[in-house]
Amino acid sequence: MSDQILTMTVNGRRVNKPVNGQYRLLDYLREEVHLTGTKEGCGAGECGTCSVFVDGKLVKSCLMPANKADGATIQTVEGLAPRGELTILQKAFHKTGASQCGYCIPGMVMAATSALRENPFAEIEEIKERLGGNICRCTGYTKIFEAVELARDVLNGRLAASALDAEGAGDSYIGNNVRRLDAPSKVSGALKYAGDTTMQDMLHMQVLRSPHPHARILSIDTSAAEAMEGVECVITHRDVPGVDGFGVFVHDQPVMAREKVRYVGEAVAAVSAETQEIARRALSLIKVEYEGLPGIFDPEEAMLPGAVVVHDYAPNNLVKHIPIRKGNVEQGFAEADIIVENTYSTQQVEHAYLEPEAGLAYVDHDGVVTVFSPSQNITHHRDMLATIIDKPINKVRFIMSPVGGGFGGKEDMIYQGMLALSAMKTGRPVRLIFTREESIIASAKRHPSRVTYRMGLKNDGTITAVSFKMISDGGAYGMSTEGVMRKAAILSLGPYDIPNVQIDTYGIYTNNTPSGAFRTFGAMQSQFATESHLDICAERLGLDPFEIRRRNMMKIGSLTHTGQRLETVSIAEVLATAEAFCRWEAGAPTTRGATRGDLGGPDTRRSCTLGARFRLETTDSRQEVA
Repeated sequence: MSDQILTMTVNGRRVNKPVNGQYRLLDYLREEVHLTGTKEGCGAGECGTCSVFVDGKLVKSCLMPANKADGATIQTVEGLAPRGELTILQKAFHKTGASQCGYCIPGMVMAATSALRENPFAEIEEIKERLGGNICRCTGYTKIFEAVELARDVLNGRLAASALDAEGAGDSYIGNNVRRLDAPSKVSGALKYAGDTTMQDMLHMQVLRSPHPHARILSIDTSAAEAMEGVECVITHRDVPGVDGFGVFVHDQPVMAREKVRYVGEAVAAVSAETQEIARRALSLIKVEYEGLPGIFDPEEAMLPGAVVVHDYAPNNLVKHIPIRKGNVEQGFAEADIIVENTYSTQQVEHAYLEPEAGLAYVDHDGVVTVFSPSQNITHHRDMLATIIDKPINKVRFIMSPVGGGFGGKEDMIYQGMLALSAMKTGRPVRLIFTREESIIASAKRHPSRVTYRMGLKNDGTITAVSFKMISDGGAYGMSTEGVMRKAAILSLGPYDIPNVQIDTYGIYTNNTPSGAFRTFGAMQSQFATESHLDICAERLGLDPFEIRRRNMMKIGSLTHTGQRLETVSIAEVLATAEAFCRWEAGAPTTRGATRGDLGGPDTRRSCTLGARFRLETTDSRQEVA
């Protein structure tokens, strides 16, 4: 409902538009003025993607009620330069390769612009401090800081404008800096992500999610929600016309909960309405009757006889077991001088991509069900959706929108099915944008793991045998668990040549949030255990950590535990280079004493401290303080 007319100047243009009383300035700019370069990443003022200038002051627009901006002068990222042009700072972002996924970049550009407006000679630590309210999940910030320093020096005359020009590729593009083709659209805010996309006559979706980790659904009553003015449709599992199941390896996950809910946050019903506000209110009218069931939350307990069963097809709660054997592990342990055993655990990790999940679905003029979303696996999603909605594959189309950070977390089709069903049921386009809270509660995480590591070694550090057992929490649905367990088993022992090996990786169902793909999936968990264990063994044997690795590293001709004969091996070169560059202080971990002599050099990373570092200038010296 429009409560009043707001008048403001936005990017030099007078704007008079009605405002919903619940709108933040962010909502007003995106939904009414259609300036989508201003993003929402968190909705809590933490990430900086929504940064704009209000009367010349940098403001996080997700925290400002739209009414407060009445009469103000607003500048968004789209208004920093004339259409089709870039500011010096935006050109610097392009030159240095500061944008990757690009979702944070409009907000980062606004914060950097503010920094250089405030102080055209800002040093690096001041730049870091001024950009401290903006988060980037892709870049590691180094290129962003380089861009701001480059722009600073061009703006204040230390460098010529030609410093912003592209570098030539020389004889080959390989090994040379090449500017990204998509950078201009990212630094200017012109690139449209799924949540930025609108269509005429579009509906807005909101999802009702389970408050229970494990419960039987006795009934779902959507009649009151369906009768609400402005609601176009409500869907549940009953609206699935085809085979209701999807997943990367095992199709065990319904589009919406069917018969049971298996984790807190699982989708139960979805409302499509004229506005988000109507859809949210309609959710409260849906009545779901649950019968609580015992839950299982520890994967080791889930493997025990008599444990709660998450899926009937897997009475032992096993998603996937990958066993690998090489040599005779018992004989290898018998030949060892010492046996070191330990347990290593890793936790669940949130991807925290800056772009929350979003998508838009519609049925085109030829009856093709089309889904526009940041799906990292669109061909697989298309195939699964065709089965779910019972249509031939040529009647299903997936369009991959720009991915505002994924890291593997957008490989799973957790919401596209709901969008497709609603578009089919209403005949209208339907858009869904997750809140940050919804993204955290409903999306897959990195697999928590527990590794029991047993290693036999000779006194000289030669490994004779390894027993490696990893139990991973797959959560409520299979998703990428099989692939993660396979990768964990294949890469479990790292680049080391071990003659006798027993490896077992287990992915187990629980009633926790599902686990899925995340960068280096499986390898991260297993390598943490392997490298930690080698350091402990080096300490036990009085060996230098580099030395114990050299004595066991793969060589040309080595046979991996998966049966691959290696024709090229670089681990020796890698170890030598790392050791030289960090000026490694050789010796066993127990022989160095309380301090090390190889820290603090130009090639070693300084320890992290809170706050920025500033230089105090005196007449004869400069002193850096934290």
